[in-house]
This record gives sequence, structure tokens and C-alpha cells, in this order.
Amino acid sequence: MLSMRLFMSLILTVWLFTATKSLSQNTNVLDTNGKPLSRNKEYHIKPAITDNGGRFTLIDRNQSCPLYVGLENTDLPEGFPVKFTPFAKGDKYVKLGKDFTVVFSAATTCVQSTAWSVGSTEAKSGRRLVVTGGDVGERAYGSYFRIVAVEGRAGIYNIQWCPTDVCNICRFRCGTAGILRENGKILLALDGGMLPVVFQKV
Repeated sequence: MLSMRLFMSLILTVWLFTATKSLSQNTNVLDTNGKPLSRNKEYHIKPAITDNGGRFTLIDRNQSCPLYVGLENTDLPEGFPVKFTPFAKGDKYVKLGKDFTVVFSAATTCVQSTAWSVGSTEAKSGRRLVVTGGDVGERAYGSYFRIVAVEGRAGIYNIQWCPTDVCNICRFRCGTAGILRENGKILLALDGGMLPVVFQKV
């Protein structure tokens, strides 16, 4: 009798875990108006805490291509909007914990896309910067990001890189995006502190 109760308790625990995980992955990410982030619509990304910088933008780090993902130094209405494209073809909205690509809606002098991608580890900082010019194909693992909610803060999120929807058998060194200040510029980078953000529809 005891073993049967233990077995039923184990089954219930597994079911609750699966249901909770499934529910979280079917929850839409919301913009600052409380509306779901829609596929291929334009949004500005900005820090939830303004002291961290302004809207997301393209950064010319070394006076050469590629351009990097970063933040404006002020909270003025500048920066470039982005478009999100969920990996799951049937997803009309961006969902928590689900992979997507992100592209700046901007033209540049660099002959390459403005799609985000994770760069290699920098020798000086030991961090991976988020750079543009990435491929957006299904096997372009570096170009797929995801959004997770900041616990206890509705409408505030973190951006992560961990493309396990794209490749569920791969082992990635996942990371959460934060900022790296360099020569007066604010760059987006993994492997450091986390940057809480919000999404503002254009």
C-alpha cells in the first residue's frame, strides 16, 4: 500500500513538473502595453532600469564591420527597433523560453544582415558579445535567442542564448545577456550580470 502511494505521488510530481514547464513555454511575452510580442512586428528593447542605458542600437565598436548589439548612452528616444521571428513556424507570438531570431530594422554600410548572433569569447573580458551579421538558417545556432521572465516582476524579462529548440540534443554553454561598458560604449554581452529589459511596440 505504501509503495502504491509512493508511486502515485511520483506520477503526480512528474505530471505537475511537465504541466508547469508546458504552461511556461506557451506563455506569450508581453510588451509595455500588456500585448503579446508579435512575429515580425517592430519593437524597441530598453532596460527596465534606465541607469543601465537607453534603447538597443547598433554599435560601431572598432570603426569597422561587423556592428555590435548595444545600448544608447542616454534614455532619449533613439536606437533602432527589432523584429522577432519565432523558430516554431506556427507561433504567431514570441513565447517564454522558446527560440527566435532577432533582427534590427535598420540599414547599415556593412554588407551583411543586422541579425543578432553570439560571438566568440573575448580574451580581455572573458565574455561573449552579441554581434550582428548572423545567419538565420535553422542550423545557425548562434542566432537563436529566447526570453525568460524576471521572477516577481510582471512585464520585465531577460534575454538568453540557449537554442535547445533548434537542437535539443546539443550541449550549449548557455548564457544570459547583460552589459559590458567599453570606451564609453555599452555593449550587450553574455557571461556576466543580467540586464532586465522591456519591449516597447513601435
